[in-house]
Amino acid sequence: MKKPVVGIIGLGQMGLPMAGNLLAAGHPVLGLDALPAQAQALAGQEGYRAAGDLAAMAAAQAVILMLPNSDIVDDVLWNQGLAAALPAGTLVIDMSSSNPTRTHVNAERLEQAGLAFVDAPVSGGVKRAREGKLAIMMGGPDDAVARARPVLEALGTTLVHVGGAGSGHAIKALNNYISASGLLAVSEAMAAAQRFGIDPHVANQVFNASSGKNSATEQKVEQFMLSGTYASGFALALMRKDLETALGFMAQMRTPTAFASCCVDIWRDAEASLPARSDHTTIYRYVQEGG
Repeated sequence: MKKPVVGIIGLGQMGLPMAGNLLAAGHPVLGLDALPAQAQALAGQEGYRAAGDLAAMAAAQAVILMLPNSDIVDDVLWNQGLAAALPAGTLVIDMSSSNPTRTHVNAERLEQAGLAFVDAPVSGGVKRAREGKLAIMMGGPDDAVARARPVLEALGTTLVHVGGAGSGHAIKALNNYISASGLLAVSEAMAAAQRFGIDPHVANQVFNASSGKNSATEQKVEQFMLSGTYASGFALALMRKDLETALGFMAQMRTPTAFASCCVDIWRDAEASLPARSDHTTIYRYVQEGG
């Protein structure tokens, strides 16, 4: 059976390998990026066509947004006219790290326009995006999620329907809060261990064999922090933004935020202290230098 045409807007470090995996799964793909050269990166691959503008997305049955934040998502949908250009029934899948409250508003507006919507942010980073092994958190009504699932299965191995519209973005923000706080804790613990004279590689070996093990100790300490490469592919500024989204959401829910507030303050200070466009793993360098 012929697979639906998928448009993908945002062909950066995550969006580009995701487009490649859609092609590998047999989906014709329309690609669009603010940088025209990015949209041409897959030129020549069977089934791929660079879209000249947002209006070209009308040829897709599903359109994925893989954009940096809600401001850009809203601009593309409403100011630049994507929503108005899509035929009734088109499925819009927002895989960006968007604000859950604003996502809920977009879902209502898109429904009023006759369009289906699912928020489906991801976790796993560039490596798992390339491998097609992302974790994908889906929010939306059952029928829209059922339509999105065959497309998303080309991109991830763990797909979870979290709840209604905005739920995916809510749980993604909370997940990144847990991730960021864990990475900060590891960085501070490593700094203390080193000051005491413990080899940081040995310290991390112990963490990974003990209850302190987390995604940072397993996937970031050796690979990006102790190696000095600081090249995980996820910017510190984006992590700070996700933390602020999580904190804002928690405040809206009127749940405790003491630890989250402290965490956000530290990440904000790190961003102000480190060079622009630093990788989020440079929080370790910031801690080593005294915070």
